[in-house]
Amino acid sequence: MTDRIMTTHVGSLPRPQKLLDISQKRTLGDKFDETAFDRELKDAVGDVVRQQKEAAIDLVNDGELGHTMGWAYDYGAWWSYVVRRLGGVEVVNQSLWATNLSAHTKGPMAPKDFVVGDWITRRDMARFQDAYMDPHSGCGLPEQFMTNHSPLVSGPVTYRGQADIKRDIENFKSGLKAAGLGTDGAWMNSIAPASCARMPNTYYKTEEELLYACADAMREEYKAIIDADLTVQLDDPAIGENWDQHAAEPSIEGYRRYTRMQIDALNHAIKGLPSDKIRFHLCWGSWHGPHTTDIPMKHIVDLMLGVNCDYYSFESANVRHEHEWKLWKDIKLPAGKKILPGIVTHSTNLVEDPELVADRICRFAEVVGRDSVIASTDCGLGGRVHPQIAWAKLKTLSEGAALATKRLWQRAAA
Repeated sequence: MTDRIMTTHVGSLPRPQKLLDISQKRTLGDKFDETAFDRELKDAVGDVVRQQKEAAIDLVNDGELGHTMGWAYDYGAWWSYVVRRLGGVEVVNQSLWATNLSAHTKGPMAPKDFVVGDWITRRDMARFQDAYMDPHSGCGLPEQFMTNHSPLVSGPVTYRGQADIKRDIENFKSGLKAAGLGTDGAWMNSIAPASCARMPNTYYKTEEELLYACADAMREEYKAIIDADLTVQLDDPAIGENWDQHAAEPSIEGYRRYTRMQIDALNHAIKGLPSDKIRFHLCWGSWHGPHTTDIPMKHIVDLMLGVNCDYYSFESANVRHEHEWKLWKDIKLPAGKKILPGIVTHSTNLVEDPELVADRICRFAEVVGRDSVIASTDCGLGGRVHPQIAWAKLKTLSEGAALATKRLWQRAAA
């Protein structure tokens, strides 16, 4: 039990421009100073840990800085970082935007009643095509989805990121020590199998084979983080986001069967790992857009709770999903589990008032219990709002958590 509402966030935090500049050269294969990159990365991680402490965030991470891919790719670094860490995956000159991924994939992509499409087939993309293609609309597509370079699975998937994850862990622990923090509650992000497997494939006969190959490979990264006495957060927007990646709305049951296969693969990847060292993050995609065709959470919340972990992170502050807090009135959260609802969002430049933050926290605390709630963000803030706004949002999150603590503990004492 705790004596207050704890705070955390989802992962990505602002990257310093110097790190992005060097990383851009590294990503594109240009000549760069490897020693300077390592130095800038280590210093940046130390700085981002310090700033989280100054913002009074309780459960901190490394800002996902080790996943930085350069300015043109930084928005999608939460998944694209893994391309360098997987054997059997190559980068090919092939447009993700112009070419349907399923055309490059062997075998059936999914059960007959559900097939994953790509960005061009999204129902929201069709419904708001003019807005998405207008660079001044505020919801134009991120640059990495316009690139001609795409990962392609062309051989057996293996994990080869041992040096990278070792570097990321060492940098993070160094930053924690410099900030006077320990590893208790400290965490690092890693991509979950379902989101990892969303790549064109010319090697595996079925999507399920590819999915389990990614699960076996990524387990090595999960285990490395946990073995370092850190918590791993498994980022998996595919669980909710796949729903919209289809020109025609699929059946609920077909989608649930398909998603259950992905959850099974994730549980396979973390089998035997301590659940109290695992967080799961669900979202509906973090791009700035209408999101009118998101799947309602009521259809997948039980699937999310089927992940064998102790912490569940999900969006609940953006206006398309804020009302879904009511679901938790009828959901019995398993003993020992905690929810990490989004209380501030990346989807607006407005900085939430601490009173609103407290209101949102109390809604959840009053239905699942104050000890089962950790206040978080909807998704990563890095690359989605200006750095100055990102840090202001984390500060208002902690201020609102303090107000919520006062309300909830005073109420209990009355």
